[in-house]
Amino acid sequence: MKKTAAWLLVYAIVLIWSLYQPHDMFTWWMEAAPGLIALPLLGWFQWKHPPTALISTLILLHCCVLFVGAKYTYAEVPLFDWIATWFDWQRNNYDKLGHFAQGFIPAMLCREVLLRNQVLKPSGWCGFLCCCFALALSAFYELIEWWVAVATGDEAEAFLGTQGYVWDTQSDMLMALIGAICAMLLLSRWHNQQLAALKPSL
Repeated sequence: MKKTAAWLLVYAIVLIWSLYQPHDMFTWWMEAAPGLIALPLLGWFQWKHPPTALISTLILLHCCVLFVGAKYTYAEVPLFDWIATWFDWQRNNYDKLGHFAQGFIPAMLCREVLLRNQVLKPSGWCGFLCCCFALALSAFYELIEWWVAVATGDEAEAFLGTQGYVWDTQSDMLMALIGAICAMLLLSRWHNQQLAALKPSL
């Protein structure tokens, strides 16, 4: 119960901070939407199959990444402006961190769902399919960006955040794939230990 309260407190603080004087509300809603959807989804999982502590923490981290991007837009996060100047980058690369997270966290969430429901056992195939899921999710998100751009025109400029980079869509999906692979390599064993400590899902 204390962990749930702490989770909700951090989520609420970052959400309220993000909502205070954002870059613009249209972009805020577009960028923050996945993080807003995460709360009722996690509540449903908590009721049906309480997630492992690792997955709950990763979801909160992803929400924070989304809310920071929503406040400033992904092309104008101040910390990454400073990093860009320090490393002499030509663009603000916070969006690449966002897409890395878009692969890293959903891949682990997919792994939890597959293993908790006994669809697969921990294996190389499980890791492969989780990476496929993360890459498909990233590709679908790029389609959403395209549809929003077609529907809204110039209003979608901040949401797209391409910053003039012609290969932005492809590099976004690559970062998501790299994030998913890193998640499988770094967290699978830890995740298995947490799953083993839970009673089998019915």
